[in-house]
Amino acid sequence: MSEEAVDELDARLLLLLTDAPRLGVLECARRLGVARGTVQARLDRLAAKGVLGGFPPELDLAAMGYGLTAFAWLEIAQGRRAEVAAALAAIDEVCEVHATTGQGDLFVRMVARDNDDLQRVIDEVVGVPDVLRTSTSIALSTPVPPRVRPLLERTARQA
Repeated sequence: MSEEAVDELDARLLLLLTDAPRLGVLECARRLGVARGTVQARLDRLAAKGVLGGFPPELDLAAMGYGLTAFAWLEIAQGRRAEVAAALAAIDEVCEVHATTGQGDLFVRMVARDNDDLQRVIDEVVGVPDVLRTSTSIALSTPVPPRVRPLLERTARQA
């Protein structure tokens, strides 16, 4: 993605929608001091470039009953990444899978209701064909949650 993928106005618009995701295009235009068509064109362009993936609600997994988060490094059979990833995607509690460099081949974030439930999820992960070895750690807390705000704020200041 090029450096110009998000300019100052884009960043201000994304910050506005991050803080108030239910705002309409007209209200965004009013708050940003630009035309409604400008906001709509920016949103369309950001979506077309893949910067803006949608407006899903922010969900608290712990409040939904999944209070335990764990991470696992998986070593898999060479050349089987797509098949293993597809099998992991079929496990509801697997939230993310990243292909990585280093000792592990895949880095997996998963959730569970409690330790017994985590054992069940790990058993499902280990049971995926071509998973050779795993190393799992339980998250005790999340001092820095997933975020993009600092990047948007830096871009918004660069005007």
